[in-house]
Amino acid sequence: MKTVLVVANETLGGRPLLERIKEKAADEEIRVVVCVPRTNPRQGNIIYDDAVFDAAQVRIDLARKLLREQGISEATGEVGDPDPYTATLDAIAEFHPDEVVISTHPAASSGWLRRDLIERIEESTTVPVEHVVVDLDEEGLPFDVTLAVANRTAASDTFLAALKKRGSGDSHVFIFVIPQEDGHGVAARQARARLTQAIDRARAADLICAGMIGDPDPYTAVMNAVQFFRVSDIVISTLPATRSGWMRADLIERVRKATNVPVEHVEASDTAETTAA
Repeated sequence: MKTVLVVANETLGGRPLLERIKEKAADEEIRVVVCVPRTNPRQGNIIYDDAVFDAAQVRIDLARKLLREQGISEATGEVGDPDPYTATLDAIAEFHPDEVVISTHPAASSGWLRRDLIERIEESTTVPVEHVVVDLDEEGLPFDVTLAVANRTAASDTFLAALKKRGSGDSHVFIFVIPQEDGHGVAARQARARLTQAIDRARAADLICAGMIGDPDPYTAVMNAVQFFRVSDIVISTLPATRSGWMRADLIERVRKATNVPVEHVEASDTAETTAA
């Protein structure tokens, strides 16, 4: 089976790249390995490694799901070094691909092209390298992306119902963001458990989704996710206003003012609803 290494970050879900992979799969049976270099966030005073890793892993998880929807069952991936050149060479050394496909933004907006990534990879390997340009500003993504933000209410029926209203299938994907409450180990594990539970429930409802642990500050977590992903809308779930620290911090209005996408606020009617799931 032929192995195709796909190296991409923000353009991973772009239509030209997905169509090119489908064309290759139509010609012969292939295994796709997706490599996503890590990207450090611009928001926040502390960089949380889990959040940076998760953001890249979300792209891989969604790409594998979308590829499987297109009939490409052999798809795997790994989070790479922040330097795309190093990440690509590491992936070549590990997976021994028959060819490499590198996807970038157009030259005018691509940091990878400004660093001559394609030429440097071609000079450093004997593996054929193909370059696919994805202009997200012109073409957008072939699906809508909802950012689903919650913590203690992440597994509530109310939150899930609000997400299900947006549709299912390969025309809509959901990215969960669960801020860790204080940045320490126990809080990160609690957030990870809530994330797992929320994703399990969403997938049981036939939603295409992935998720990440975010910065302890929910506003920073949302803004970092908006940096990482091209978002169509945002759904934020909180406890009722009388018990919600997020509401006391005016999170909803701050996010509305800082982003150019619709923001919906969902209140979980009862904390027991969250734990019952």
